[in-house]
Amino acid sequence: MRSFVYTGLPSRVVFGAGSIAGLPDEIDRLGARRVLLISTPGRAEMVIALGINAAGHFDRALMHTPAEIVEEARGLAADVKADCCVVVGGGSTIGFGKAIALTSSLPIIAVPTTYSGSEMTTIWGISEGGGKKTGRDPKVLPKTVIYDPDLTLGLSAATSAASGMNAIAHCAEALYAHDGNPIVSLMAEEGIRALAAALPKVVADGRDIEARSEALYGAWLAGATIGTTSIALHHKLCHVLGGFGLPHAETHSIVLPHALRYNADAAPEAMSRISRALQGRDLWQLQRSLGLPMRLADIGMKREDVARAAKLAVAAPYPNPRPVEYDGVLALLTSAYEGRRP
Repeated sequence: MRSFVYTGLPSRVVFGAGSIAGLPDEIDRLGARRVLLISTPGRAEMVIALGINAAGHFDRALMHTPAEIVEEARGLAADVKADCCVVVGGGSTIGFGKAIALTSSLPIIAVPTTYSGSEMTTIWGISEGGGKKTGRDPKVLPKTVIYDPDLTLGLSAATSAASGMNAIAHCAEALYAHDGNPIVSLMAEEGIRALAAALPKVVADGRDIEARSEALYGAWLAGATIGTTSIALHHKLCHVLGGFGLPHAETHSIVLPHALRYNADAAPEAMSRISRALQGRDLWQLQRSLGLPMRLADIGMKREDVARAAKLAVAAPYPNPRPVEYDGVLALLTSAYEGRRP
Protein backbone atom coordinates (compact mmCIF):
# COMPACT_ATOMS: atom_id res chain seq x y z
CA MET A 1 0.00 0.00 0.00
CA ARG A 2 1.38 3.42 -0.95
CA SER A 3 2.04 6.09 1.63
CA PHE A 4 3.59 9.44 0.79
CA VAL A 5 3.48 13.21 1.23
CA TYR A 6 3.63 15.59 -1.74
CA THR A 7 4.09 19.34 -1.31
CA GLY A 8 3.96 21.42 -4.48
CA LEU A 9 6.10 24.57 -4.59
CA PRO A 10 4.26 27.80 -5.54
CA SER A 11 6.14 29.16 -8.54
CA ARG A 12 4.93 30.46 -11.90
CA VAL A 13 6.54 28.95 -15.01
CA VAL A 14 6.47 30.61 -18.43
CA PHE A 15 7.93 28.29 -21.08
CA GLY A 16 8.56 28.71 -24.80
CA ALA A 17 10.72 30.26 -27.49
CA GLY A 18 10.45 34.04 -27.34
CA SER A 19 8.91 34.03 -23.87
CA ILE A 20 11.57 36.45 -22.59
CA ALA A 21 9.58 39.20 -24.31
CA GLY A 22 7.10 38.89 -21.46
CA LEU A 23 9.65 39.76 -18.77
CA PRO A 24 8.34 43.34 -18.27
CA ASP A 25 4.84 41.94 -17.72
CA GLU A 26 6.16 39.46 -15.15
CA ILE A 27 7.90 42.29 -13.30
CA ASP A 28 4.62 44.22 -13.29
CA ARG A 29 2.77 41.18 -11.94
CA LEU A 30 4.96 41.39 -8.85
CA GLY A 31 4.36 45.12 -8.52
CA ALA A 32 8.11 45.74 -8.71
CA ARG A 33 9.51 49.14 -9.68
CA ARG A 34 13.19 48.95 -8.68
CA VAL A 35 14.73 45.87 -10.27
CA LEU A 36 18.22 44.62 -9.53
CA LEU A 37 19.59 42.62 -12.47
CA ILE A 38 22.08 39.87 -11.64
CA SER A 39 24.40 38.08 -14.06
CA THR A 40 27.90 36.77 -14.53
CA PRO A 41 30.34 39.02 -16.41
CA GLY A 42 29.84 36.82 -19.48
CA ARG A 43 26.08 37.40 -19.50
CA ALA A 44 26.23 41.17 -19.04
CA GLU A 45 25.56 41.93 -22.72
CA MET A 46 22.58 39.56 -22.80
CA VAL A 47 21.12 41.26 -19.74
CA ILE A 48 21.62 44.74 -21.18
CA ALA A 49 19.93 43.60 -24.40
CA LEU A 50 16.77 42.79 -22.44
CA GLY A 51 16.11 46.51 -22.25
CA ILE A 52 14.90 46.52 -18.65
CA ASN A 53 15.02 49.92 -16.93
CA ALA A 54 16.78 48.59 -13.85
CA ALA A 55 17.76 50.31 -10.62
CA GLY A 56 21.05 48.42 -10.68
CA HIS A 57 23.03 45.61 -12.29
CA PHE A 58 25.32 43.26 -10.40
CA ASP A 59 27.42 41.40 -12.98
CA ARG A 60 29.96 39.62 -10.77
CA ALA A 61 28.14 36.38 -9.94
CA LEU A 62 30.62 33.53 -9.49
CA MET A 63 30.52 29.76 -9.13
CA HIS A 64 29.79 28.45 -5.60
CA THR A 65 28.51 31.90 -4.44
CA PRO A 66 31.54 33.07 -2.37
CA ALA A 67 30.37 34.78 0.82
CA GLU A 68 32.45 37.94 0.34
CA ILE A 69 31.01 38.57 -3.15
CA VAL A 70 27.51 37.77 -1.88
CA GLU A 71 27.86 40.56 0.68
CA GLU A 72 28.71 42.98 -2.13
CA ALA A 73 25.58 41.95 -4.02
CA ARG A 74 23.45 42.30 -0.90
CA GLY A 75 24.95 45.74 -0.33
CA LEU A 76 24.08 46.86 -3.86
CA ALA A 77 20.50 45.60 -3.46
CA ALA A 78 20.15 47.71 -0.33
CA ASP A 79 21.85 50.77 -1.87
CA VAL A 80 19.51 50.88 -4.88
CA LYS A 81 16.46 50.03 -2.72
CA ALA A 82 15.68 47.04 -4.95
CA ASP A 83 12.21 45.51 -4.67
CA CYS A 84 12.89 42.58 -7.04
CA CYS A 85 15.83 40.59 -8.39
CA VAL A 86 15.88 39.44 -12.00
CA VAL A 87 18.57 36.78 -12.40
CA VAL A 88 19.71 35.81 -15.88
CA GLY A 89 22.08 32.85 -16.23
CA GLY A 90 22.83 29.45 -14.77
CA GLY A 91 22.99 28.04 -11.28
CA SER A 92 25.78 30.39 -10.17
CA THR A 93 23.75 33.48 -11.01
CA ILE A 94 20.55 32.09 -9.55
CA GLY A 95 22.53 31.26 -6.42
CA PHE A 96 23.35 34.94 -5.97
CA GLY A 97 19.70 35.90 -6.30
CA LYS A 98 18.87 33.32 -3.65
CA ALA A 99 21.61 34.60 -1.35
CA ILE A 100 20.12 38.10 -1.54
CA ALA A 101 16.59 36.79 -0.97
CA LEU A 102 17.75 34.74 2.02
CA THR A 103 18.45 37.86 4.08
CA SER A 104 16.05 40.33 2.44
CA SER A 105 13.08 38.26 1.19
CA LEU A 106 13.24 40.12 -2.14
CA PRO A 107 11.20 38.29 -4.82
CA ILE A 108 13.17 36.65 -7.62
CA ILE A 109 12.36 36.32 -11.31
CA ALA A 110 14.69 33.68 -12.75
CA VAL A 111 15.66 33.45 -16.41
CA PRO A 112 17.73 30.23 -16.68
CA THR A 113 20.21 29.96 -19.54
CA THR A 114 21.59 26.54 -18.54
CA TYR A 115 20.04 23.30 -17.31
CA SER A 116 20.98 23.58 -13.61
CA GLY A 117 17.41 23.45 -12.24
CA SER A 118 18.28 25.71 -9.31
CA GLU A 119 15.45 28.03 -10.27
CA MET A 120 12.86 25.45 -9.18
CA THR A 121 14.20 24.79 -5.69
CA THR A 122 14.36 26.32 -2.22
CA ILE A 123 17.97 25.14 -1.93
CA TRP A 124 20.66 27.77 -1.36
CA GLY A 125 24.41 27.48 -0.95
CA ILE A 126 27.19 29.88 0.07
CA SER A 127 30.92 29.11 0.12
CA GLU A 128 33.21 30.37 2.85
CA GLY A 129 36.42 29.25 4.49
CA GLY A 130 37.06 26.34 2.13
CA GLY A 131 33.60 24.83 2.63
CA LYS A 132 30.10 25.25 1.29
CA LYS A 133 27.08 25.72 3.53
CA THR A 134 23.73 24.74 2.06
CA GLY A 135 20.14 24.82 3.25
CA ARG A 136 16.52 25.16 2.22
CA ASP A 137 14.30 28.17 2.75
CA PRO A 138 11.02 29.09 1.01
CA LYS A 139 12.20 32.72 0.77
CA VAL A 140 14.73 31.85 -1.94
CA LEU A 141 12.30 30.12 -4.34
CA PRO A 142 11.85 32.32 -7.44
CA LYS A 143 8.33 33.68 -7.81
CA THR A 144 8.48 33.36 -11.60
CA VAL A 145 10.69 31.37 -13.96
CA ILE A 146 10.94 32.20 -17.65
CA TYR A 147 12.26 29.33 -19.76
CA ASP A 148 13.17 30.59 -23.23
CA PRO A 149 15.21 28.09 -25.30
CA ASP A 150 16.32 30.95 -27.56
CA LEU A 151 18.53 32.14 -24.70
CA THR A 152 20.36 28.82 -24.60
CA LEU A 153 21.38 28.76 -28.27
CA GLY A 154 24.78 30.28 -27.53
CA LEU A 155 25.59 27.85 -24.71
CA SER A 156 28.73 25.90 -25.58
CA ALA A 157 28.57 22.16 -26.22
CA ALA A 158 30.74 21.45 -23.17
CA THR A 159 28.66 23.57 -20.81
CA SER A 160 25.41 22.26 -22.26
CA ALA A 161 26.50 18.65 -21.76
CA ALA A 162 27.78 19.13 -18.21
CA SER A 163 24.75 21.16 -17.16
CA GLY A 164 22.43 18.56 -18.70
CA MET A 165 24.13 15.70 -16.86
CA ASN A 166 23.77 17.72 -13.67
CA ALA A 167 20.03 17.86 -14.35
CA ILE A 168 19.91 14.09 -14.93
CA ALA A 169 21.55 13.70 -11.52
CA HIS A 170 18.71 15.66 -9.93
CA CYS A 171 16.18 13.31 -11.50
CA ALA A 172 18.08 10.18 -10.55
CA GLU A 173 18.31 11.08 -6.88
CA ALA A 174 14.64 12.06 -6.76
CA LEU A 175 13.78 8.51 -7.85
CA TYR A 176 15.31 7.00 -4.72
CA ALA A 177 14.75 9.87 -2.28
CA HIS A 178 13.47 8.67 1.08
CA ASP A 179 10.63 11.22 0.84
CA GLY A 180 9.80 10.61 -2.81
CA ASN A 181 6.31 10.21 -4.20
CA PRO A 182 4.58 9.07 -7.41
CA ILE A 183 4.26 12.54 -8.93
CA VAL A 184 7.95 13.28 -8.50
CA SER A 185 8.89 9.86 -9.87
CA LEU A 186 6.86 10.50 -13.03
CA MET A 187 8.55 13.86 -13.54
CA ALA A 188 12.01 12.46 -12.79
CA GLU A 189 11.74 9.61 -15.27
CA GLU A 190 10.38 11.93 -17.95
CA GLY A 191 13.15 14.43 -17.22
CA ILE A 192 15.86 11.81 -17.73
CA ARG A 193 14.20 10.67 -20.96
CA ALA A 194 14.00 14.21 -22.35
CA LEU A 195 17.57 15.13 -21.40
CA ALA A 196 19.18 11.88 -22.57
CA ALA A 197 17.44 12.22 -25.93
CA ALA A 198 18.18 15.93 -26.37
CA LEU A 199 21.78 16.31 -25.19
CA PRO A 200 23.49 14.44 -28.05
CA LYS A 201 21.54 16.59 -30.53
CA VAL A 202 22.43 19.77 -28.64
CA VAL A 203 26.13 18.86 -28.64
CA ALA A 204 25.99 18.02 -32.36
CA ASP A 205 24.17 21.25 -33.28
CA GLY A 206 23.83 23.95 -30.65
CA ARG A 207 21.38 25.87 -32.87
CA ASP A 208 18.85 23.02 -32.93
CA ILE A 209 15.97 24.86 -31.26
CA GLU A 210 13.83 21.73 -30.91
CA ALA A 211 16.61 19.91 -29.07
CA ARG A 212 17.30 23.00 -26.96
CA SER A 213 13.63 23.19 -26.03
CA GLU A 214 13.51 19.50 -25.09
CA ALA A 215 16.64 19.84 -22.95
CA LEU A 216 15.21 22.88 -21.17
CA TYR A 217 11.96 21.00 -20.61
CA GLY A 218 13.94 18.17 -19.02
CA ALA A 219 15.84 20.66 -16.88
CA TRP A 220 12.57 22.15 -15.63
CA LEU A 221 11.36 18.70 -14.61
CA ALA A 222 14.71 17.97 -12.97
CA GLY A 223 14.58 21.13 -10.92
CA ALA A 224 10.99 20.47 -9.91
CA THR A 225 11.82 16.97 -8.69
CA ILE A 226 14.76 17.95 -6.53
CA GLY A 227 12.81 20.96 -5.29
CA THR A 228 10.28 18.76 -3.51
CA THR A 229 12.41 15.80 -2.36
CA SER A 230 15.56 15.28 -0.33
CA ILE A 231 18.97 14.72 -1.88
CA ALA A 232 21.22 11.76 -1.19
CA LEU A 233 24.82 10.59 -1.48
CA HIS A 234 25.49 11.92 -4.97
CA HIS A 235 24.66 15.50 -4.01
CA LYS A 236 26.44 15.21 -0.68
CA LEU A 237 29.62 14.21 -2.47
CA CYS A 238 29.28 17.01 -5.00
CA HIS A 239 28.69 19.59 -2.26
CA VAL A 240 31.81 18.35 -0.47
CA LEU A 241 33.84 18.43 -3.69
CA GLY A 242 32.58 21.95 -4.39
CA GLY A 243 34.42 22.98 -1.25
CA PHE A 244 37.64 21.92 -3.00
CA GLY A 245 36.89 24.40 -5.79
CA LEU A 246 35.81 21.88 -8.43
CA PRO A 247 33.39 23.09 -11.14
CA HIS A 248 29.81 22.31 -10.16
CA ALA A 249 28.24 20.76 -13.26
CA GLU A 250 31.30 18.78 -14.32
CA THR A 251 31.62 17.35 -10.81
CA HIS A 252 28.00 16.18 -10.88
CA SER A 253 28.53 14.62 -14.29
CA ILE A 254 31.62 12.66 -13.27
CA VAL A 255 30.30 11.46 -9.91
CA LEU A 256 26.82 10.42 -11.07
CA PRO A 257 27.52 6.99 -12.63
CA HIS A 258 29.65 6.04 -9.62
CA ALA A 259 27.02 7.14 -7.11
CA LEU A 260 24.34 5.19 -8.98
CA ARG A 261 26.54 2.09 -8.91
CA TYR A 262 26.98 2.54 -5.15
CA ASN A 263 23.20 2.64 -4.64
CA ALA A 264 22.16 0.18 -7.36
CA ASP A 265 21.43 -2.87 -5.21
CA ALA A 266 19.65 -0.81 -2.55
CA ALA A 267 17.30 0.99 -4.98
CA PRO A 268 16.31 -1.50 -7.71
CA GLU A 269 13.04 0.22 -8.68
CA ALA A 270 14.79 3.56 -9.17
CA MET A 271 17.50 1.91 -11.28
CA SER A 272 14.85 0.23 -13.41
CA ARG A 273 13.15 3.56 -14.06
CA ILE A 274 16.47 5.23 -14.88
CA SER A 275 17.29 2.44 -17.34
CA ARG A 276 13.87 2.75 -18.96
CA ALA A 277 14.23 6.52 -19.28
CA LEU A 278 17.65 6.16 -20.91
CA GLN A 279 15.99 3.99 -23.59
CA GLY A 280 18.87 1.59 -24.02
CA ARG A 281 21.65 4.15 -23.52
CA ASP A 282 24.39 3.45 -21.01
CA LEU A 283 24.81 6.49 -18.75
CA TRP A 284 28.60 6.27 -18.60
CA GLN A 285 28.82 5.87 -22.37
CA LEU A 286 26.38 8.76 -22.84
CA GLN A 287 28.69 10.90 -20.76
CA ARG A 288 31.70 9.87 -22.86
CA SER A 289 29.83 10.51 -26.11
CA LEU A 290 29.10 14.08 -25.02
CA GLY A 291 32.82 14.79 -24.74
CA LEU A 292 32.70 15.39 -21.01
CA PRO A 293 35.64 14.90 -18.63
CA MET A 294 35.48 11.46 -17.06
CA ARG A 295 37.92 11.84 -14.15
CA LEU A 296 37.90 14.10 -11.12
CA ALA A 297 41.63 14.38 -11.77
CA ASP A 298 40.79 16.15 -15.04
CA ILE A 299 38.91 18.97 -13.31
CA GLY A 300 41.40 19.81 -10.57
CA MET A 301 40.94 17.17 -7.85
CA LYS A 302 44.16 16.17 -6.07
CA ARG A 303 44.70 12.54 -5.16
CA GLU A 304 45.60 13.44 -1.59
CA ASP A 305 42.19 15.11 -1.18
CA VAL A 306 40.20 12.00 -2.10
CA ALA A 307 40.38 10.43 1.37
CA ARG A 308 39.65 13.78 3.01
CA ALA A 309 36.55 14.23 0.84
CA ALA A 310 35.35 10.74 1.76
CA LYS A 311 35.72 11.53 5.47
CA LEU A 312 33.79 14.79 5.11
CA ALA A 313 30.96 13.05 3.24
CA VAL A 314 30.65 10.29 5.82
CA ALA A 315 30.83 12.68 8.77
CA ALA A 316 27.45 14.24 7.97
CA PRO A 317 25.71 12.08 5.35
CA TYR A 318 22.38 12.82 3.69
CA PRO A 319 19.67 10.10 3.83
CA ASN A 320 20.62 7.45 1.26
CA PRO A 321 19.25 4.05 0.16
CA ARG A 322 22.54 2.32 1.07
CA PRO A 323 24.36 3.14 4.30
CA VAL A 324 27.04 5.78 3.74
CA GLU A 325 30.24 4.08 4.90
CA TYR A 326 33.80 5.29 4.58
CA ASP A 327 35.31 2.32 2.73
CA GLY A 328 32.55 2.31 0.13
CA VAL A 329 32.62 6.08 -0.37
CA LEU A 330 36.41 6.07 -0.63
CA ALA A 331 36.22 3.38 -3.31
CA LEU A 332 33.53 5.41 -5.14
CA LEU A 333 35.60 8.59 -5.10
CA THR A 334 38.78 6.76 -6.08
CA SER A 335 37.00 5.26 -9.06
CA ALA A 336 35.65 8.70 -10.03
CA TYR A 337 39.08 10.27 -9.53
CA GLU A 338 40.70 7.73 -11.85
CA GLY A 339 37.81 7.64 -14.34
CA ARG A 340 37.22 3.90 -14.12
CA ARG A 341 33.99 2.54 -15.54
CA PRO A 342 31.72 1.85 -12.52
